Amino acid sequence: MPLFVADMDFRSPEPVARALRAYIDAGVFGYPRGLHTSDRAQVHELAGLVVDRMARRYNWQIAVDDVVLIPGVVPGLNITCHSFGASSNLAQRSVLVQPPVYPPILAGPTNAHLQRLESPLHCENDGSYSIDWDSFRSGVAQNTCLFLLCNPHNPVGRVFRRQELERMAEICLSANVTICADEIHSDLLFESHEHIPIATLDPEIARHTITLIAPSKTFNLAGLQCAFAIISNSELRHQFRSAREGLVPWVNAMGLIGAEAAYRDGQSWLDQLLPYLQANRDFLWDFVNRELPGMRMTKPEGTYLAWLDCRELKLDNPYEFFLKHARVALNDGRTFGTGGTGFVRLNFGCPRSILEEALNRIKLSLAAV
Repeated sequence: MPLFVADMDFRSPEPVARALRAYIDAGVFGYPRGLHTSDRAQVHELAGLVVDRMARRYNWQIAVDDVVLIPGVVPGLNITCHSFGASSNLAQRSVLVQPPVYPPILAGPTNAHLQRLESPLHCENDGSYSIDWDSFRSGVAQNTCLFLLCNPHNPVGRVFRRQELERMAEICLSANVTICADEIHSDLLFESHEHIPIATLDPEIARHTITLIAPSKTFNLAGLQCAFAIISNSELRHQFRSAREGLVPWVNAMGLIGAEAAYRDGQSWLDQLLPYLQANRDFLWDFVNRELPGMRMTKPEGTYLAWLDCRELKLDNPYEFFLKHARVALNDGRTFGTGGTGFVRLNFGCPRSILEEALNRIKLSLAAV
């Protein structure tokens, strides 16, 4: 049972499928509109939807020109790192990350021949995570040009509070460090939690920030490969565009069409999804605490990903154990870097029946040890 890759088992919104069917029925699959200066209508319309969405959800006033279309957040992370690898001087060649964290965030600095510095999140006694401020401040001070923020955080599920974001931003600004914020899970929040784009805190913070968002996690469109970099600083935006030139392609036509349909007509689908995901999270939380002694779970504040602490089970490798003995495929916590050993990540973006069966398999496998 595959509960690892971070997409959902649910059908995408019908307006998306309808728009894609119309495109397929037309039967012309040439270059997407908007590639040339003479035909920017579709790109500007989609960027306009992003502008409206940011204003409506966060009171964040951005311009159409601030929005750069890219084929995914992972390419966006790597474009950002490469842009600093090419532009930073030899005395400022480090990138700060907060493990355990999404593996492409760990890989981005290395891909761009930059040094990766780590400020690991602190795992509290109750399983929750907090920022180690001494480590963070020390990391920023070590010839750092860029900080890769993941918020909501994958895999630990934290949605960082305003005070935390302000403090991280202030430390970065004091050292002239740019922030690249992966905010791809920002629409997937649970009750009482609020996503605050770090660029909304202050105009000066916005000038030092690249924000990456996408409809892919929200509306289950990962295969369509469409995302957005929001960059209000024109110089930073030029640096970003230059780094992708000739290497990272345009967004494919189906990605453009799917993203537009999702942002325009997908809200009612999302409104129905979120309570179901929260109920799945709560079911998982209760099951782990009631039926799986020796396993602990960080209760996600956002995302549909659970970070399970298996260290007390004394398994050589929890990922391999559950794959072999429960026939449930999770993510190996070691791939998330420092602090990931002994953990697995579970995707609960699936029908409840699948989640329940997988958990019962895990329970039976542990009972047989």
